[in-house]
Amino acid sequence: MIPATFTQALLRGVRSHCPRCDKGHLFRKWLKPRERCPVCMLDLTPQRADDFPAYIAMLVTGHLMAPLIIALSVDWDMGPVAMMAILVPLAIAMMLGMLQPAKGGVIALQWWFGMHGFVKERLALPEAEDGGAA
Repeated sequence: MIPATFTQALLRGVRSHCPRCDKGHLFRKWLKPRERCPVCMLDLTPQRADDFPAYIAMLVTGHLMAPLIIALSVDWDMGPVAMMAILVPLAIAMMLGMLQPAKGGVIALQWWFGMHGFVKERLALPEAEDGGAA
C-alpha cells in the first residue's frame, strides 16, 4: 500500500523495504538494489543514490564519534594508540552499518518526490464532506 506521508516512505526505505508497498526487500545484495520490487513490481532502476548515502553515514558517524573522542581524551586521558584501537574499529562498524539504511532512505526520498524517472505517486485524498465548496 502506498504510504500516506514522506516519513512513512522514508522509514520503509531505511528498513530496506520497498518504499511503496513495505513488503518487498529493496536490496538483492548489501548495497545493490533490486531492479523491481518482487511484490508490487515498482521499477527501482531510476534510483541514483550515488555517494549521498556515504556522506550521510560519514556525517552521522562524525557527530556521534565527536563526544566519544572528547570523553576518551579528556576524562580517561588515553594515549593515541589506545584511542585508535577503540575509535577506528568503532567508526568502521558504524559507517558500514549505516550505509544500507542510508541508501534505502535516499531511494525512498527519490521515489516519494518523483526524482530521476520515478513516478510521483500519492494516495487519493478523500473529498470534503461539504462537496468541495469553499
